[in-house]
Amino acid sequence: MQSLTILGSTGSIGKATLSVIQQHTDKFFVHALVAKDNVSVMTEQCITLNPKYACLIYEEAARILKKNLITAGKHGIEVLSGVVNACELAAIDDVDMVMSAIVGIAGLKPTFAALRAGKKILLANKETLVVCGKFFMKEAKRYSACILPIDSEHNAIFQNLPVICQRNVGHMSLSECGISRIVLTASGGIFFKEPQEKLTKITPEQACIHPNWSMGHKISVDSATMMNKGLEYIEARHLFNAKPNEIEILLHPQSIVHAMVYYTDGNVLAHLAPPDMRIPIAYAMAYPDRIGLKILSNINIHCLNKLHFEQLDNRRYPCLQLAIEADNCSQAATIVLNAANEIAVEAFLNRMISFTTIPDIIRCALEEINLKDPDDVEDILYIDRKAREKAISMCNICK
Repeated sequence: MQSLTILGSTGSIGKATLSVIQQHTDKFFVHALVAKDNVSVMTEQCITLNPKYACLIYEEAARILKKNLITAGKHGIEVLSGVVNACELAAIDDVDMVMSAIVGIAGLKPTFAALRAGKKILLANKETLVVCGKFFMKEAKRYSACILPIDSEHNAIFQNLPVICQRNVGHMSLSECGISRIVLTASGGIFFKEPQEKLTKITPEQACIHPNWSMGHKISVDSATMMNKGLEYIEARHLFNAKPNEIEILLHPQSIVHAMVYYTDGNVLAHLAPPDMRIPIAYAMAYPDRIGLKILSNINIHCLNKLHFEQLDNRRYPCLQLAIEADNCSQAATIVLNAANEIAVEAFLNRMISFTTIPDIIRCALEEINLKDPDDVEDILYIDRKAREKAISMCNICK
């Protein structure tokens, strides 16, 4: 039996993780659940899974959760609050693995706590690698933490790597593994066929629909702008120690082929799976073994002759281009990129700015904030705070 702390248990990845656990209660159990402030979902999860600890970042939310659990007769669950307690639950001795699925920069400190405790980390939080990828991978090696990617594309690449490369992920060059390049596929988002002139009228409700995946609002908007793929590009650079000319992004609207790995001997390994996040989660949880999984649908092999791929038109996706440019610039630039994007997406969801203003906010923040690369987590948070302040002021101007 392996125990888990789930950071971000009330989100889509957290829920998918719990679904896998419920299919394999003989192999896994939840030691601690951590989330921001979703009291109703956390209450249900605690009643169903009976963890030893439950932590909500907001103190008032935790107070309500404790009252709910007492009413439900769940007196044995210790309810905590705050980032400090979340970090302790990520590093606690009784936990074998940690699902890092808190969205955004908020997941940074708990993930580092798990890393420095030498845990097996199931990494779904893109932002950790986006804002401090080189530092994070260096620390992972120092503390002997095992990093397993959860994003479907990175998980697919990982599965297609040689075992020696998997065991040294982020610390071997692709060429040492006999690989010439890796390919990330992209659905193109919900608007990939929408005329450019109509994008200014896109509503938050429209942007939060994804053609293939079930995701939260922020990630759905990132998918629509293709910032999600930009963050994944940066993530892949650090996870797989890849050079810019060793990564390609290919448009694939069906989301069946999640990634491809080109080997120097002419072989190409493609990873195919239905668009169900439980698949990469189950793989990472059981690694290096595999476990059975009940999913809604399997791939119909007879439909594979209908798979569609095409080159990306970068002009349609300015957020993606900004992400690649920031990554080629500096670590500080990727911190600014991530922070400005989070603020811009939130402003769009709150109807403060238009869909097409999101990349404008990010671009301005990148142009106006020029800080040296961070040396530690506090430096990262300082750059993040400055970028947020600038992005907020720009969003207010655009209202």
